[in-house]
Amino acid sequence: MPTQIHFLIAVSVWSWLRHLGGVGLVLLALADNSVVPLPGSMDVLTILLAAHQRHLWWYYAFMATVGAVIGGYITYGLARKGGKEAFERKLSKRRAGKVFKRFERWGFFAVAVPALLPPPFPIVPFLLAAGAMQYSRKNFVAALALGRGVRFTIVAGLGAIYGRHIVRFFSQYYKPALFTLIGLGVIGGIASLLQYYRYKNRAAMA
Repeated sequence: MPTQIHFLIAVSVWSWLRHLGGVGLVLLALADNSVVPLPGSMDVLTILLAAHQRHLWWYYAFMATVGAVIGGYITYGLARKGGKEAFERKLSKRRAGKVFKRFERWGFFAVAVPALLPPPFPIVPFLLAAGAMQYSRKNFVAALALGRGVRFTIVAGLGAIYGRHIVRFFSQYYKPALFTLIGLGVIGGIASLLQYYRYKNRAAMA
């Protein structure tokens, strides 16, 4: 019974976001680029919206990018306030050190490339690293906008070109696809909560 209720809630939320169109993409992006990511959800919604209104594919690509940049900037800002120490407590010094080395080596592309790559490649650690290292705000926004802009332009374009086939597929496998998205979201949420409690315990022991 609880599973059925959760599914109905998820369907209602998903339908509401689709009804909102571009605004729904922005709202979903705020969650997807936070510390509780929803892997694949942005791509799916962008494709479906572009498939239903092919002539507006560029608009949905733009709105998805805007939402991703706003959400990413919020995560970046929170990490910027916490600094390197908070980031190290969150990931452990060893893992944080690896991310810092990659960021120091690649800089701009340490944000742009992860923003371009599809799930399940994680982008949140790089958003946090950029903030913790006090990376330039302008360069951060430019890198994130470039990576997400290219990605969602491709995704929305594919939705517009192969719209009928994509919509047909999702209409046939709607429940499994939605359950998969819900499952990924739950896994991401649990992982984030575990990291939060680990960080909280380390902060209390420090």
